[in-house]
This record gives sequence, structure tokens and C-alpha cells, in this order.
Amino acid sequence: MELGGLQAAALAHLLKPKDEESDSDEDQPSSSVNKFNPGNIGPTKTVSTKINETSTKKPNSKNIWEAEEVPEGSEFDDIYDPRPQPEYEIVYKQAVTSEDMFLGMSNKTPTTASCEDMVVKIHLPGAKIADVQLDVKTKFLDCRSSKFKLGLHLPHPVDSKSSKAQWDGKKEELCVTLRLMREYDMLNF
Repeated sequence: MELGGLQAAALAHLLKPKDEESDSDEDQPSSSVNKFNPGNIGPTKTVSTKINETSTKKPNSKNIWEAEEVPEGSEFDDIYDPRPQPEYEIVYKQAVTSEDMFLGMSNKTPTTASCEDMVVKIHLPGAKIADVQLDVKTKFLDCRSSKFKLGLHLPHPVDSKSSKAQWDGKKEELCVTLRLMREYDMLNF
């Protein structure tokens, strides 16, 4: 059943709540088709006029953003560095004993939840060990050589103080072993 323009206006008038009724011409439905867009979907958003107490304070520095507004690890991003990213591989490693293999005495599983270490293998062709710079943070690994640059956001937090790196000159590969620091590791071991 199709409704004509007058029938649609009469239906809109019946469905309008009592407190919104008014006699002004602006509130009357127009005969032209209203344009809807994705912004019209859902409840209307109200603009808050509440003033935040921190916004009234003048910062001492000329920073554009507060420290909480900057995503974690973005301070390591360098968009102006033309060096390509080297090939790398992430492998997880766990300590397995004979009790785990034959008797199944521990609750270890083959998943990454039971792994103690994360190994990042970075292939740096043409690099020498003296050219490689490595910096490991809790959630970020930065490896640079004269030809390559790798800024890797790590999938799990690591203990940067107990991590180890080993250079394999034949493969031209840097193998970084990172000790995992997960919040609920005591449940997996």
C-alpha cells in the first residue's frame, strides 16, 4: 500500500509525541524528500557543555598531545627512513623435559600460552655485526643496519633485561631471544 504526500504527513502528525507539537511552519513535514546519510542512524548525539578541569590548566610545554593520547610504541615510528624492512620470523620456544614428553606431568600444551621465550630471527643480508644496532623495549624491537631498518611491535610484553641476541655470520641472521612477561603465566606453568 502506497501513501500519498498528504497521507504521509497525516501519519507523521499522528506519530509525533505530544510535547513536540507546535504550529510553526518549520515543524511541519515538507513535501520534498529528506536526505538521510549514515550520520542519521541511531540516537542523536548531544554536545556536552561540561568543561574538563584538565583542559582549563595551561600546559607548561608546547606539546600538541598529552602522553595518554599517543599510541604505545608510536615514538619509535620513523616515517622518513627510506631503508627497507628486512625479512624476519617470529618463533616461540618452550623448555620441555622428559617428564613433559613421556609422562605428561606438567600442564604444558603445544600452544604459545605455554612458551617461555619468543625468538625473532632477522635476516640482514650484507650486514656485519658491527653495523647492527639493536634496542629492545617491553613491547617494541628496533633493529637497524646500514641497509635495513626493522621497527617491530611485539605481540606479547617481554623482559628486555633478560633477553639475548646472537649473530650468525654464515646466514647473516640476527637471532634475538626474548623472555615473555605475560600477566597470567603462573596459570600456564
